[in-house]
This record gives sequence, C-alpha cells and structure tokens, in this order.
Amino acid sequence: MSRITARLTELKARGETGLVVYIMAGDPDLETTRALILALDRAGAAVIELGVPFTDPLADGPTIQAANERALAAGATLTGILELVRDVRRETQIPILLMTYYNPIFRAGQEAVARAARTAGIDGMLITDLPPEEAAEWKVVAAAAELDTIFLLAPTSTAERIDLAAGLASGFIYCVSRTGVTGARAELPDDLKALVERIRARTSQPIAVGFGVSRPEHVRQIGEWCEAAVVGSAVVERIARRGKESVAEVASLVLSLRGAA
Repeated sequence: MSRITARLTELKARGETGLVVYIMAGDPDLETTRALILALDRAGAAVIELGVPFTDPLADGPTIQAANERALAAGATLTGILELVRDVRRETQIPILLMTYYNPIFRAGQEAVARAARTAGIDGMLITDLPPEEAAEWKVVAAAAELDTIFLLAPTSTAERIDLAAGLASGFIYCVSRTGVTGARAELPDDLKALVERIRARTSQPIAVGFGVSRPEHVRQIGEWCEAAVVGSAVVERIARRGKESVAEVASLVLSLRGAA
C-alpha cells in the first residue's frame, strides 16, 4: 500500500475526512512553497498536491491560471521543484502528489521524470491531460518507480471509463465534482453524491472530491460519502493576496477545514 493510500485509509478508519491541499509550486517563490508544505503538514493536511507550472493550464480556472503565471515568472521549473521536495523531505514525510500536464514529462522523458520524482520523495502523479485510455505506457513507467498515478473522473464519465481508470489508478480516484475548470464555489452540485456512488460501486480505492471545495460544510458533506476532499483555489486565492506573508493565513484555513473533517 502506498503512502497516499495508507494515509487516507487510516483517516477513514478513524472517522476522519482527509484533506488533499493544492498549492502551486513556486507561487510566489520556492522558499514560500517550502514554508507552506511544512505549515500544511502541521495544520493537518493529509496529502499535498503540488502544482507544476505550465504555460497552457487548460483544466484550471482563473485563480490557478494566474498562479501558473506567477510561478513561471518567478522561474519555477520541474527540476527546481523536485530539488525543493528533496530538501523538504528532511523535515516531513507527508504524502506529496505532483499535479502536472503531460508536456513537461514528454519533453524530459517519462522514465527520467519518474525516477527523479521518486528519488526526490514524490509519492504520486496526477497528469491532468493524460486520460486512462492513453496512459498504459506511463503507468508501466510509474509502477516501476513506485509512483501512484491518479486519474480524474467527472460527471460525464461512463461506466466503462470508471472501470478503466479504477483498474489503472493507484493512490486514490479523483472525483471532479462538476464539469468545467477549477475554482471555488458556494455550493456543491446536487448530483455529486450520485456521482460518488457510481464510482464507489466500481472501485474499493479511496475517493477524493475536488473542484469547487472551499468551505467547512463542503468538507463535512463530502466526508459522508468518501475518504477525502481536495481544496485548491480557496488556498491559492490567499497566496495571491498575501504572497510571502500568506503562510499563516493558509494554515488557518486548513485548520478550519480540518475542524469539519
């Protein structure tokens, strides 16, 4: 069992909902990212989803698109991010997941990226634009490097796609709460429970719900249905406002969400 799966399974057994917290690596700089990782660990995050900045982040809404731009302007690269993770592993063993697009992996080479990620202390990869239908080659490489591969499932996912993703995925299944891009929302979709139930019927892996999660009541509701909630844009908004001074505010938000978990 991977470190990601073990963490979420352990929390569920204790009656707690895991928090998967997204931050963009290098926003506003890698030094602040390091401080955020340690603060999120202390605040009770279960898994950190570390974004790799990319020039064309199609799955992301305005908040995270802007974070991509800030991180790229600050000089963040995949190599630098892995060096950061290698360094921060001296102080924390919290599961860390890289969220990226396929282009940086293709350019550097799948095997090289997988080896470097695992050596640095990365536990898994979420490659947003790599669907399970096209992921067989990557999955072999990732498994050899002992990296989890997380796939996205959405309200439009068919039973066949759920089966395919569940068969290839490890770590957890990422359930996208709504069609469209990332971004904080006031309410969860009315049909979210039915979507989680459709996925649960076809896999025993942990399920995490993301896209639009921003409030304690969201986390409380999601925890009734599955193992984890993913919060991203609400965190990134605070980093955008406060920059290097955002660490304490982000930690406070996660503590408030943990109270609902």
